[in-house]
Amino acid sequence: MQLKIMPKKKRLSAGRAPLMLFLCQMISALEVPLDPKLLEDLVQPPTITQQSPKDYIIDPRENIVIQCEAKGKPSPSFSWTRNGTHFDIDKDPLVTMKPGSGTLTINIMSEGKAETYEGVYQCTARNERGAAISNNIVIRPSRSPLWTKEKLEPIILRNGQSLVLPCRPPIGLPPPIIFWMDNSFQRLPQSERVSQGLNGDLYFSNVLPEDTREDYICYARFNHTQTIQQKQPISVKVISAKSHRPRPPTFLTPDGNTSRKEELRGNVLSLECIAEGLPTPIIYWIKEDGTLPINRTFYRNFKKTLQIVQVTEADSGNYQCIAKNALGAIHHTISVTVKAAPYWIIAPQNLVLSPEEDGTLICRANGNPKPRISWLSNGVPIEIAPDDPSRKIDGDTIIFSKVQERSSAVYQCNASNEYGYLLANAFVNVLAEPPRILTSANTLYQVIANRPALLDCAFFGSPLPTIEWFKGAKGSALREDIYVLHENGTLEIPVAQKDSTGTYTCVARNKLGMAKNDVHLEIKDPTRIIKQPEYAVVQRGSTVSFECKVKHDHTLIPTVMWLKDHGELPNDGRFTVDKDRLVVADVNDDDGGTYTCVANTTLDNVSASAVLSVVAPTPTPAPIYDVPNPPFDLELTDQLDRSVQLSWTPGDDNNSPITKFIIEYEDAMHEPGLWHHQTEVPGTQTTAQLKLSPYVNYSFRVMAENNLGRSLPSEASEQYLTKAAEPDKNPTAVEGLGSEPDNLVITWKPLNGFESNGPGLQYKVSWRQKDGDDEWTSVVVANVSKYIVSGTPTFVPYLIKVQALNDAGFAPEPAAVMGHSGEDLPMVAPGNVRVNVVNSTLAEVHWDPVPLKSIRGHLQGYRIYYWKAQSSLTRNRRHIEKKILTFQGSKTHGMLPGLEPFSHYTLNVRVVNGKGEGPASPDKVFNTPEGVPSAPSSLKIVNPTLDSLTLEWEPPSHPNGILTEYTLKYQPINSTHELGPLVDLKIPANKTRWILKNLNFSTRYKFYFYAQTAAGSGIQITEEAITTVDEAGILPPDVGAGKAMASRQVDIATQGWFIGLMCAVALLILILLIVCFIRRNKGGKYPVKEKEDAHADPEIQPMKEDDGTFGEYSDAEDHKPLKKGSRTPSDRTVKKEDSDDSLVDYGEGVNGQFNEDGSFIGQYSGKKEKEPAEGNESSEAPSPVNAMNSFV
Repeated sequence: MQLKIMPKKKRLSAGRAPLMLFLCQMISALEVPLDPKLLEDLVQPPTITQQSPKDYIIDPRENIVIQCEAKGKPSPSFSWTRNGTHFDIDKDPLVTMKPGSGTLTINIMSEGKAETYEGVYQCTARNERGAAISNNIVIRPSRSPLWTKEKLEPIILRNGQSLVLPCRPPIGLPPPIIFWMDNSFQRLPQSERVSQGLNGDLYFSNVLPEDTREDYICYARFNHTQTIQQKQPISVKVISAKSHRPRPPTFLTPDGNTSRKEELRGNVLSLECIAEGLPTPIIYWIKEDGTLPINRTFYRNFKKTLQIVQVTEADSGNYQCIAKNALGAIHHTISVTVKAAPYWIIAPQNLVLSPEEDGTLICRANGNPKPRISWLSNGVPIEIAPDDPSRKIDGDTIIFSKVQERSSAVYQCNASNEYGYLLANAFVNVLAEPPRILTSANTLYQVIANRPALLDCAFFGSPLPTIEWFKGAKGSALREDIYVLHENGTLEIPVAQKDSTGTYTCVARNKLGMAKNDVHLEIKDPTRIIKQPEYAVVQRGSTVSFECKVKHDHTLIPTVMWLKDHGELPNDGRFTVDKDRLVVADVNDDDGGTYTCVANTTLDNVSASAVLSVVAPTPTPAPIYDVPNPPFDLELTDQLDRSVQLSWTPGDDNNSPITKFIIEYEDAMHEPGLWHHQTEVPGTQTTAQLKLSPYVNYSFRVMAENNLGRSLPSEASEQYLTKAAEPDKNPTAVEGLGSEPDNLVITWKPLNGFESNGPGLQYKVSWRQKDGDDEWTSVVVANVSKYIVSGTPTFVPYLIKVQALNDAGFAPEPAAVMGHSGEDLPMVAPGNVRVNVVNSTLAEVHWDPVPLKSIRGHLQGYRIYYWKAQSSLTRNRRHIEKKILTFQGSKTHGMLPGLEPFSHYTLNVRVVNGKGEGPASPDKVFNTPEGVPSAPSSLKIVNPTLDSLTLEWEPPSHPNGILTEYTLKYQPINSTHELGPLVDLKIPANKTRWILKNLNFSTRYKFYFYAQTAAGSGIQITEEAITTVDEAGILPPDVGAGKAMASRQVDIATQGWFIGLMCAVALLILILLIVCFIRRNKGGKYPVKEKEDAHADPEIQPMKEDDGTFGEYSDAEDHKPLKKGSRTPSDRTVKKEDSDDSLVDYGEGVNGQFNEDGSFIGQYSGKKEKEPAEGNESSEAPSPVNAMNSFV
């Protein structure tokens, strides 16, 4: 059955027959509404909703979970294959399947090995309507093998020679991340002279004496197992030579003059050239026969590495790296070939059909080489699947004709080449369903009069039902008003009136049956404010009231509230509100402002405002002067055709001298009663010579002005009529614009009566084509402002003249102006539309201009329509939210700002002229990359103990991409508010809780926390907390949630400072007793100072702490050095400023050690652990390197 497409809206006028509103659309686009009641009993083939990735690398220390979720009606059953054969999970006690799901859990933590379950898995979800299959899921356990033991001989070379230190890490899965450090866990500095290659080797273009060291150590970090392996240290000794000869560059890597590189579409292309030479060579990159792509090209490793992101087939070609120093240059050519795994052009979509309907499944993909398309039916190759007479296969398309219910199945399209494959499930569901109305029965709609009313009738059926609407319990026809029907069955009454109240019936019919539903409409009176508050001016200290009386529908209950300056009223007893009135007593200056009365009901709201001005009490008025009295005795003399003299007598100036006189005139013939400014003269002058125009019946009046203002006008003078003459000027604002493609509308601003200079004002309109040899065509028209020339060609330039004339003659010859005949819509769409994504919120669009002749009008510019792909929750809305940007003139590129990161967009471009838009270019699809996330939604610190704190957080509300990890930085704060060393932790993105151990007791810590995506770091949030002295810590009121303070009593007698103080006091008393004894025996006087010097005790000398003074407080971005005298602690803790990238930044200390095989033992902590680690968040066996899982 073929059904024609109806418009989105259709207006139906009054008639005698019942109003029948039909909704029709192509059955091939039939959608099943997401109505729970409908989905409960609607049969539907299976659909895979969730599955594990194709290449699934698992952690061998955790249980294996292989996801497979599907939906369908009836609920599907699940089965698995492993390595192409049936996987009987009932025979393996370690394998369980989640109830109601196909997700497998393999319990290898209790027993078994991950290697046993390596292989290729595929899930099948099946019900009576078909079978859907998952991708081939390749399960491989991650591996972090140990470094091969080797004995490395010391390397001795002369100053200036080149050097390559090999790393050659063990092959792991996935490959490890390589970095070089010394035995103090400090990153080795790199530069244009010294750098790490893509293979992990450390390259020296030339060595210097300061390169001598015994601890060049290569590290390999395996992320999945969270372990780091260490190569044996390499010793390098550089011997200083008296003279080292400069030499031109040569390449250390790659070898030879040419090499080849192959990369897949969409990946990052990385090309590397590292050269040696003296002085150090500089690297340059070019692309032969082309330019490097803007905004996708990046240089890494001191320009030794060229990276092109989102590589495409257009990036294939020869790239040349050039190494240059003062002695010469050398180049290497890398031939790049970009291949492509299959990618979708058109992925097959689910198809819902009625019996005897036709439809198609299209599966179109591209790649390099071109992928091969193969079809499966219910998971079986279609060549051996049961035959279906309604099905015909034509390459990448399956055509269905006159389907039956038995034609329902799930089809799989597989597009594959040597670099990968795509697999898509799409079902064909043949439904024969009688109509169903999904809108609740007897729904009551309440609408305010004179507003639109929308009555819903959501429906479903197969074939698609037709919809009819009736009004009244007896099925009376809708005959009187104009109605609007929407595609979803909704009936719209554009302007609902009182007589619209009643019961409306929606009837849905198809060949399988009929369904109907009643809804009820009530029309309510609008709420009105019949007595509004009024503007008031009151003196300070007085009382003011504002009145607000409301009239409303008797069935609605209004609420009335008062606002001041759009906010709540002040909480002040001077403000009192009763039913209809606001009273403000003892008004002060702060009470001035706008007071608004707001009346709300459940259906509408209205408001009215008034301004209150507060003034000071009226003072006693001081004596003031006044404006002048009006002049009088006006007289006209020396009356000529174009001039006249006016004289007058001034009025009293009221003690303020007159500064000027203002003269106005009235044209009683053309504009009676309207006065115009004529001229001004100084206040000492009582006559004026006035210039006149022809054919005007003049009257004059005069006003006097002083410093206080202007007088009233004088009495009008006698009238004076000037003689007629030909016009002095022609019409202005002459334009020629077509209103239709075949006409020329000539418009002008007519002369007014004052400018006509005589009776019989007319216009001579002349025109001819600008680029032709035609003579002028002229016509004389009455005193109008427009003339239309018909039968013109589309958008042709014309020369136009409009000349004024009257009974006395013609105005001067006018200048010709250029106009154009009517425009028509552009015929051609812009071509070659290209989109360059600049960043996560900005894209640049380029297009080729359309030919000028195809524009057929004035080029206004180009207009870009763009929209974001709708999610499944918003896909059923009537309109896609499209955004429009217009670029004026002939621009062929523009920027699209304000895009959302990590989103899918579609756009097209149209040319615009004065008539409108031309056709749209083909839709162009692009994706925005990830952006940085917002700040985590919250950060709480709970469960403080002696040496640990627990952090809990909520992920960012706007991740703007896929979160890769969290970064936690923290540092202690001492009693003088100075900040201690900053510790940096990387936390997996799937964590929302973390336990920090081995902290100092009774110490305040400051935390900085932020999330990261591939695009970078997000906004950080901070928090502070205190560890306790004992387990009975008390939370002081000023610390806040998540902070605890010490409560254990300290025995002062055991404190060192107290013992020292007591010893010093005892020694001083002993000295005083000795002095008194000597004075008593000898009677002499001895200086006490000498006695004290003679008995000086070293115990009372000032003491210095062994570890020196602490560093000063500084901002996080300032990194000021420590005060003079600071020393490195004996436990080899590294100062922050020594290196911004050391192992100290990724853990709690540097006491990590290594086994002989190079793996880490112990935790990164500044003190020894007293208790074993607890909780999954703080330690993960068998790897002891918790803080290193995000270390770079």
